[in-house]
Amino acid sequence: MRWEWRSRRRFLFESWPLALPALFLTPGTSLYGLPITVQGVRTASFLVMRAETAATLMLLLAYTTPWTHILKALRIFRVPVVFVVILGMTCRYILLMLETAHEMFESRKSRTVNRMTPAENRRLAIASSGVLLHKTLHMSNEVYMAMQARGFRGEVYILDDFEMQARDWFALATFAVLATVAILLGR
Repeated sequence: MRWEWRSRRRFLFESWPLALPALFLTPGTSLYGLPITVQGVRTASFLVMRAETAATLMLLLAYTTPWTHILKALRIFRVPVVFVVILGMTCRYILLMLETAHEMFESRKSRTVNRMTPAENRRLAIASSGVLLHKTLHMSNEVYMAMQARGFRGEVYILDDFEMQARDWFALATFAVLATVAILLGR
């Protein structure tokens, strides 16, 4: 939980530079004699809050929904197959690369007896990153050939069928009511 809050807080502070021009370029009433306008502050705040809300909802979706269901839902919403496959494979390859890097680190740590000098550490890090890149490229070629051999032609299929149940309809109705209220209060 602490990591999530730190990453969200960092996102909030990193998104301000994107909204910074709105402070100065939005016409309106000057704020305390500064070149910043009240409307500019409001516009920049809305921009940052919208970005924060979108990031929070994206994290909520990613943490509460299985990855295969997210990919299938993207296909139901008519997102192109190429995009869905690239997204799915990218996630798999990132996880594979992290697992390979972790295994390499553990194997090096188990073989190292004494402390290394900073120069040796840098040399080892550079060599390890090259080996990791080579391993992941080799593994990606093997995975692609295995997928082709098993008949993969671009469409992702999962065994779960989506069916609306009573709790799903209730959640949809609740969301629709909350969204309507938020829109009406925002005016």
